[in-house]
Amino acid sequence: MSKPAHDRLDPRGRKVKILATVGPASRSPEMLARLLKAGADAFRVNMSHGDHAVHGETIAAIRALEKEYGRPIAILADLQGPKLRVGTFKDGQAVIRHSGHFTLDRNPAPGDETRACLPHPELFGILEKGQRLLINDGKIRLRVIRAGADEILCSAEVGGVISDRKGVNVPDAEVPIPALTEKDRRDLAFAIEQGVDWVGLSFVQRPEDLAEARKLIGGRAALCAKIEKPMAVRRLGEIIELSDGIMVARGDLGVELEPQEVPPLQKRIVNAARTAGKPVIVATQMLESMIESPTPTRAEVSDVANAVYDGADAVMLSAETAAGEWPEEAVTIMDKIAVQVEQDEGYKARVRFLETRPDPTTADALSHACMTIADTVAISAITVFTSSGSTARRVARERPATPMLVLTPSLRTARRVALLWGAHAVMTKDIGSFEEMIGKGKRMALRHGLGQAGSKLIALAGVPFGTPGSTNLLHVVTLAGDELEKHGG
Repeated sequence: MSKPAHDRLDPRGRKVKILATVGPASRSPEMLARLLKAGADAFRVNMSHGDHAVHGETIAAIRALEKEYGRPIAILADLQGPKLRVGTFKDGQAVIRHSGHFTLDRNPAPGDETRACLPHPELFGILEKGQRLLINDGKIRLRVIRAGADEILCSAEVGGVISDRKGVNVPDAEVPIPALTEKDRRDLAFAIEQGVDWVGLSFVQRPEDLAEARKLIGGRAALCAKIEKPMAVRRLGEIIELSDGIMVARGDLGVELEPQEVPPLQKRIVNAARTAGKPVIVATQMLESMIESPTPTRAEVSDVANAVYDGADAVMLSAETAAGEWPEEAVTIMDKIAVQVEQDEGYKARVRFLETRPDPTTADALSHACMTIADTVAISAITVFTSSGSTARRVARERPATPMLVLTPSLRTARRVALLWGAHAVMTKDIGSFEEMIGKGKRMALRHGLGQAGSKLIALAGVPFGTPGSTNLLHVVTLAGDELEKHGG
């Protein structure tokens, strides 16, 4: 995937990655190219909206860009998940009285101001007195008075207008429904067929929710567990262990929790994922005002900066790029915020405030050594030779101050690490000898602007070459004054 220098996008000059959601405002090939050049490293395809034909065109356009610019791009297909909804109303809507009673039942007849159908029989057996039901993103708050087999009588702590098929959140109970609906299975099969790199699993509640998705994916994509239910937080460690990456999905998480609970929980999830060496994405409402405004609020800028300081692997734009009026500007300002934060003299200490102790393996010890060497000696790049991406994840876990050049013969691996902190992936032929490794590392560092005459590089690889999981070699080399970029790779 080597391209002439004028067509190529070199390393961004920042470590954190930007994930941009594609939608009506951004799915044209022209706008996708503008977002890529503005700083997007990966694109999210939201399977909740649009049909397969539209998503197929979007994915094809992204792959065409990838080929044009010679830059591996990650595509994340985000599954809708089991969204709970109320039924319909006689007039399309009704008004629930503050402090009044409201009943949810299994009667499919249109609802009114006193009752509505809740077409999810599994809820009637699990709800208990005192538990909450939140409708329309928490705008209506009900408290269970009595729960029976066919009716749930509630008190309206916060009433208001309720309309057809509004979403229902159940924050106080583990809902016994699978994480994959029939629609999700169809969408997943399509996404895998299209060759997406990551699959986002919505409304994960328990580790078991990952099992079916993992089986259906069959290793053809990486699995990202979206943490948006309080129940998931209770078993966070197990969910992280069974996933390839984590998304802090603050939309539904912010509905089901009190607002003040979300920021410390975000930090806890980011820290837990980082400790495990799994990529973590912070998502939802990061630059929300830019859906309509060409500039963000100061609070939004601080929110993005906070996620960068915490060491998140990626920050995500949702409606800002999918349906907003200023998609390119949203990516541009997010890029500027990230660059500014990472240039802060206190950034390195902040991002390493979390201690990520290496596991007792040779690969982890060498990855940790890369960070230590780069802190001690002026290193222009850490060149990581990997087939599976595991070595790159180990190095990224240490949050080294030096850029990481990931060289891999696998296009699948190159695309997946596009969401990994600090990684600039290049697809290149595999190496067969120590001399070839050193030569290729030097050429690629020069070609991608990560070194010049006199620069020192770290090369990290495994011997025998081409054997996954064999990282056991670390070498420091110096680029000689007469070494020029050559053809090859």
